[in-house]
Amino acid sequence: MKMKWYHYLAAFAAGFFLTNTLPHLTQGVTGQSFPTPFSDPPGKGLSSPLVNVLWGCTNVLVGYLFWRVSGVHTKHGRAMLTVFIGVLTASVMLSFSFSNI
Repeated sequence: MKMKWYHYLAAFAAGFFLTNTLPHLTQGVTGQSFPTPFSDPPGKGLSSPLVNVLWGCTNVLVGYLFWRVSGVHTKHGRAMLTVFIGVLTASVMLSFSFSNI
């Protein structure tokens, strides 16, 4: 399959959303409160573990849907690189965002 520009955009978004899953599911399943977009103030206040688990699962679902739309396969080197760039971008942004908690 020849990848079009929007497949790469979806691959980037898949990496981004799948990475955002990690802190929320980790904190949620360990019973810890952690910021979500639903906390007060958004992204700074703490949300319950249940909200974090639900938010983490939502990120898994959205990331999976973007992955499917992108058509990424491990044989597509540029597409996998694009996913990695999404992972790297989300990781850096989250490290800055959560370091000020």
